[in-house]
Amino acid sequence: MDSKITDLDGDKWDVSITASRGYLSVNIRELWRYRDLLMMFVKKDIITVYKQTILGPLWFVIQPMLTTLMFVFVFGNIAKIGTDGVPQVLFYLGSITMWNYFSETLNVTSKTFTENAAIFGKVYFPRLILPLSKVVSGLMKFFIQFGLFLIVWLYYLFVKKSIQPNIYILLIPVLLAVMAALSLGFGLFITSVTTKYRDLAFLVAFGVQLLMYATPVIYPLSSVHNHRILLWLNPLTALFETFKYAFFGNGIFDVQWLLYSVAFTTVLLISGVIIFNKVERGFIDTV
Repeated sequence: MDSKITDLDGDKWDVSITASRGYLSVNIRELWRYRDLLMMFVKKDIITVYKQTILGPLWFVIQPMLTTLMFVFVFGNIAKIGTDGVPQVLFYLGSITMWNYFSETLNVTSKTFTENAAIFGKVYFPRLILPLSKVVSGLMKFFIQFGLFLIVWLYYLFVKKSIQPNIYILLIPVLLAVMAALSLGFGLFITSVTTKYRDLAFLVAFGVQLLMYATPVIYPLSSVHNHRILLWLNPLTALFETFKYAFFGNGIFDVQWLLYSVAFTTVLLISGVIIFNKVERGFIDTV
């Protein structure tokens, strides 16, 4: 899209919609121009989900609390899975907070085309606005749940004095950015493929559940002794381990694997944008 295009008659148009752009083309200026639409979608995502519920936004806090208690009971007390010396409540709450953001963002962005075909067919706007809005609205929910985690974390830090955080806490914004890009990249790829192959949509939720067990969410990586390299190949592993190492002082921090996660995410996001732009041109004929 170019601004102020002049046609053959000499008339100047504010906006020109064309299909002759590269698959990797991302018009940042255009996305910025539609920022109000993006924030409208973000507001819609946050408000409409709990609009007709009794507890409303409190579910953002209740859900991770209930999940944490269930994990403590099932994995901590029944399965006797260790938490590397970290208090169980804190260990599981931190992992759940991170995992919820990734899994929910991936699930909603992976349905961009199929759930918004009617909108795409009627009005023009940068298609990337919708998946980006899911990433941003997910961040809003994350910060609420992260606030709950910080309260519990401060309790164990200053009252119980059972954890030893370190300077790597400063990497948290980087970890969050990489996780957002990773979920967006996966989401763009999946939503593009499922426009033609609908069967794959049924495997997404199941695949995300399996991925949780291949990620050190309910267990520390230090407890895995065989085939640990397979877990490291999961780009989420370095992110979760760095998070735990930074906040708890326990865990495995490996710069090389963290850089691997960044590189993997970069390649995935670029690939996701390419296939998204390619499918976008003719997806109305297949959705």
